[in-house]
Amino acid sequence: QVQLVESGGGLVQAGGSLRLSCAASALTFSRSAMGWFRQAPGKEREFVAAISWGVISTDYADSVKGRFTISRDNAKNTVYLQMNSLKPEDTAIYYCAAKDRNTSVHPYTKGYVYWGQGTQVTVSS
Repeated sequence: QVQLVESGGGLVQAGGSLRLSCAASALTFSRSAMGWFRQAPGKEREFVAAISWGVISTDYADSVKGRFTISRDNAKNTVYLQMNSLKPEDTAIYYCAAKDRNTSVHPYTKGYVYWGQGTQVTVSS
């Protein structure tokens, strides 16, 4: 059974940084596109970032471009989200997601079949 376990969330002041990690198990990680999503209180879940398998390509929501960076380490079955210059509006539960193996990362925002439980990120002003 595929498991995705997020870590690295917490409380940070505006302008600060956090790095989220998502460890995958029972997944052909090296051949799975991965993504990060978030859901703020009272709002729908939204796409944050995604990374392909194989030849690496990435995509970001406009709201985080230039501040967040997604990366992966296939040797560790882990995907990361480096978040810099955090803003209060980044406060949300952040979820890791994965597509089935050998599935294209396109479209970046849809097609994820496995989800983690989420990690809370709170940015204070």
